[in-house]
Amino acid sequence: MSIPPESPSEHNEEAPEQEFQSSTHHPPAPSGELFDITTTVDPAYIISLIRKLLPENVKHGERSKITTSCPPENEEGQSWSIDESENMKNVETFVKQSVDDKFYCQNEREDVAVGEEAWEEFGCILWDLAASKTHAEFMGSGGLNMLIGRIAFHMHMFTTQVFRGMIKFYVQVENFALEVLLATLMVSKSARITEINLGIIGNLACHDVSRKKITTTDGLIGAVLQQLFLNDTACLCEACRLITLFLPSNESGFLAEALQPEHILCRILWIVENTLNIQLLEKSINLLLAIAESKQDVVAILLPPLIKLGLPRSLVDLLSVEISKLTPEERSPERYSILDSILQTVGALSVIDDYSQEICSNKELFQLLVQLIKHPDKAEFANSCVTASVLTANILTDATDLALEISQDTLFLQGLLGVFPFASDDIEARSAIWSILARLLVRIQKTDPSNLHQHVSVLTSKSEVVEDELLIYNVDDSSEDHRSSTKLTARTFALNGIVEILSRWRTLDNHSMEGCYVNEGDVDKMLHYCCKYTKILDLVVNGKSKLCSMI
Repeated sequence: MSIPPESPSEHNEEAPEQEFQSSTHHPPAPSGELFDITTTVDPAYIISLIRKLLPENVKHGERSKITTSCPPENEEGQSWSIDESENMKNVETFVKQSVDDKFYCQNEREDVAVGEEAWEEFGCILWDLAASKTHAEFMGSGGLNMLIGRIAFHMHMFTTQVFRGMIKFYVQVENFALEVLLATLMVSKSARITEINLGIIGNLACHDVSRKKITTTDGLIGAVLQQLFLNDTACLCEACRLITLFLPSNESGFLAEALQPEHILCRILWIVENTLNIQLLEKSINLLLAIAESKQDVVAILLPPLIKLGLPRSLVDLLSVEISKLTPEERSPERYSILDSILQTVGALSVIDDYSQEICSNKELFQLLVQLIKHPDKAEFANSCVTASVLTANILTDATDLALEISQDTLFLQGLLGVFPFASDDIEARSAIWSILARLLVRIQKTDPSNLHQHVSVLTSKSEVVEDELLIYNVDDSSEDHRSSTKLTARTFALNGIVEILSRWRTLDNHSMEGCYVNEGDVDKMLHYCCKYTKILDLVVNGKSKLCSMI
């Protein structure tokens, strides 16, 4: 779909053979009275597109009154009537003539509702235009003030009675775009038209002003939520996207109340659990993630019923499916973002006090996280492995007994150290990895010599990774994250554990083991820099010195 490169109302004066020409011409307003409309697309063109989207029954009077939530009052305090009248007809005629007649055909057939194919063409253009803040505000928040401004400039053409009619007409069309979209949602039988409709509203919801107008358009949010019960994948994708856009905004409380009914939340979970479409699965999981990361009042409204309906169980099942598809035969890059969104949603739940225990006590979840971290080829889905490491650290904080189960798993130790390079720019994730290491290495120190040899082999094979991680850390960084005593203590405990294990290995009579090679030079090198950084971190934690020169 393409956006016209220039205003559709611009005409080449040297081309008289053009089919359409403006039938009315008005002098431009003085510069001081021009309205601040910076859109690169003629607003008249946008209005003409919106008019073309009107459902046929709306155009022919079944919805003859487009009402607003707060109609203006006259001097006597009586609400203005917005019934069609002779004055209104005059005003509408004037408005039509005030925009480029190229978009208002001269015969009555222009008022017949456009067919689906034409609707799709016009709707897709509006879908694109709604992505622009300027165009969105024009469409969603009374952008027709430009037209009333033109009317005001030419008010000498009208009697006071007619001008009042203009004001009433302006009230009618103030939310013109949203009213048209609402009317179309209510009557459309076409899935494609509904998809485009939701897409336009979704783009409008990206902008603060138009998003507020959406919430104040009576019945619009309810009509959008009703689309969740369609069986069309594209429509469901747009509906989930639209709802997700609202949740981080100031209007989230209004939406949360609308989402609260159990049948709506059940439908969202049903979509997540049953869809086979990758795009819809991602959109619906992102919706759950947005709920989990919402403001406290939204979380309080929506999470309790979702937990009751089985959200944790659904997330674990989804995680199991996605991890099972990481085999070379089934791996698909399109699914990596889904895996990451599931993990982020679980992570968001794990840090909410009321639900952390349910997450941390789920052994199946823990086993899946361990399986993911152990994956030998994690470069393509590294973000998910980083998130899994943070989740594992959170779980081990509440369920310390689980550390014993993985302390003898050398593949897990190897996989965990392999996450370090992917977390180089994430202080929180690196701290989480050190926290896990500290818990594991305390238990590894007590292992028998044969197992000790295997662990030393893993540690020395990742010695460069550990050293690079320590070099990334800047002990002179003044940020709270870097100088947090708790995080430095975990790092110090882990390094002390490495030193203890390597030192113990050196005391063994037999430094070799069949099928498990350890280079003594690598052990000495790792011992040296781990001891060095342990001393530095001890001093930093105790606040004794700034030690950049020692590194």
